[in-house]
Amino acid sequence: MESVARGGTRWKRFAVVMVPSVAATAAIGVALSQGALAASFSVSGQSFKVSADQLDGKGLVQYGGVDVGVDMEGKKAHHPVSVSAFKTAEITNMCQSVVSHVPVIGDVTLQLKAGGGDTPVEAENLYIDVAQLDADAEFRGLNIGVAAGQSTKGPGMKGGKEIADPNGFAQEADRAILSNIKQTAWATSAGTFKLSGLSMKLHQGKKECF
Repeated sequence: MESVARGGTRWKRFAVVMVPSVAATAAIGVALSQGALAASFSVSGQSFKVSADQLDGKGLVQYGGVDVGVDMEGKKAHHPVSVSAFKTAEITNMCQSVVSHVPVIGDVTLQLKAGGGDTPVEAENLYIDVAQLDADAEFRGLNIGVAAGQSTKGPGMKGGKEIADPNGFAQEADRAILSNIKQTAWATSAGTFKLSGLSMKLHQGKKECF
């Protein structure tokens, strides 16, 4: 039997419609908690929030770019971002959330949590298009001032809907450890993304990660 909220919304059907656009955040689904799959997450016209106790990444390159997307009115939109790309990363106690406004119901939050136990989230060729980041950071083997397209430590430039200058300023590191992470991002993608202890919930109202 399907549960029905005020306004006549059938929540299970609502989730089925909403998940493909929102929860692609790391190819969301039960399969992700069982194995490593190709993954991407972007919300058309919206940014989303991510928090984590720690991200331990190896093979980092950071460079500036512009994400090209579509806003809530269906018009092309450009979002300046700082791209952080890791060859591999382990993320402890990760939370991702996005708030969508639904007519009649109001705000609805899709929240995902993973890596909260002894096994962290694992990612390979991870790209995060960041609009804002607050964290404590430690870099090892840091090299500042390389050309974005010439980094040998990171996984290379992403391409796709991202606009970036391969000759533009960038920095790279053998390893980066970020703690107490609170970030707002426009897109995340990974070659593989394995989520241990995956939990995904819909909340009526705003219930963001921070």
